[in-house]
Amino acid sequence: MRIWFNKTFSSIHAVLRNLRNTDQPGDVTLILSHTHRHAPGMTVADESYLEPDDLNAQEYLEWAIRFCRQQRIDVFWPGKAAVLIAENQERFAAEGVQIVAVAEPSVLKLLHDKAGFYRQLDPAVAIAPEAIQVNTLAEFDSAYADLQQRHPQLCVKPAVSVFGLGFRVIDEQRDSITHLLSGIELQIPLQELRAGMLNAQPFADLLLMEYLPGHEWSVDCAASHGQLWCAVQRKKPLSAGLAQVIDNNPEIAGMVARLTQCYGLNGLFNIQFKQSRHGPKLLEINPRPSGGVGMAILAGANLAKIALQATQQQNPPLELAAVNIVYGRHVAEVNTPYILEHL
Repeated sequence: MRIWFNKTFSSIHAVLRNLRNTDQPGDVTLILSHTHRHAPGMTVADESYLEPDDLNAQEYLEWAIRFCRQQRIDVFWPGKAAVLIAENQERFAAEGVQIVAVAEPSVLKLLHDKAGFYRQLDPAVAIAPEAIQVNTLAEFDSAYADLQQRHPQLCVKPAVSVFGLGFRVIDEQRDSITHLLSGIELQIPLQELRAGMLNAQPFADLLLMEYLPGHEWSVDCAASHGQLWCAVQRKKPLSAGLAQVIDNNPEIAGMVARLTQCYGLNGLFNIQFKQSRHGPKLLEINPRPSGGVGMAILAGANLAKIALQATQQQNPPLELAAVNIVYGRHVAEVNTPYILEHL
């Protein structure tokens, strides 16, 4: 079986490594392409290729179809252009290629839009933070006055973002020079935020939200079209640099199972939660492996192998028999140096 992973985040290194660690030689050929010849996953893949980096969306789709044909791909697990590729699965199927999409195209689009996702989320499935989308200073001021009545602290983040980029806790007391000199991170002064809004309105979709002060959970999951096979909860420390703990919070477990079923989630994906004053709340569903998926696998479940077997109609996946999640285990990542050879 020849499996192709196209350009994606660096966590693909852990996915490839754990697929490789459990395969018999010759069972699976792992293929990785990227626009950069020194992408980390190149050290693990059986075959590595450079992608063109000057194509528009339609050109990239045509290139991907040709690549599948030329390299005799059996399974395509897309990162880049995942929505477009999912929308064109029949063209790949005509080449004998199976697409592993985390969800239907409409769902993938929704998951990338946090504002739209929060609006349509059924509270019987999962509880999200209270949030209001704003695009002007007047909308922000109105939403701020409203949310402030129910929540002691508020935060903002772009409706479309990855890795928490753009997230800031709103500070009503200190200015930016105080933040700078004191090394305060991930906060923004209220008045300076308002001044920036005044100069840029209307601005792109921004969420004003209740701030959730407690622990965060990152849950790495393997499923097949709404059937959750395995999920590993990593409870993150409140202070950076400390170990994460493999957890088994029943509220989170219930929400993960319901979200997986509700949105028909498939393959490898990640769901994030954060503790509020009234229990954990859903932050987002990431339709891709998380940056910490390697730590989740250290808990005692090879999620990559489970997901791969599920895509090949092993229901339940055979790898489930080897799962032995050790709750309470402390896990962390340590940088490991590699020599990156040229292609």
